[in-house]
Amino acid sequence: MKFKYSKKDDVLMIELNRKPIDYAEQSGDLIVHFSPKREAVLIEILDASEFLKQSTQALPIKVREDIFSNSSVVAHRVR
Repeated sequence: MKFKYSKKDDVLMIELNRKPIDYAEQSGDLIVHFSPKREAVLIEILDASEFLKQSTQALPIKVREDIFSNSSVVAHRVR
């Protein structure tokens, strides 16, 4: 699993696997990309800073620190 945050666009992307993407579905500020076999591949959270403010307690401290660091794009891999 890989996390990537774009500070410029305020989008958090969570790559669940590297399978090919066939289609996506959006509900509010959440976009989930699916493989041809309907497996979730990538999750995008729009307006991520607001989402993270509300849910940061559920994230590991290291991930929070990486996401809110000074760099414009952060990638964090979780095994």
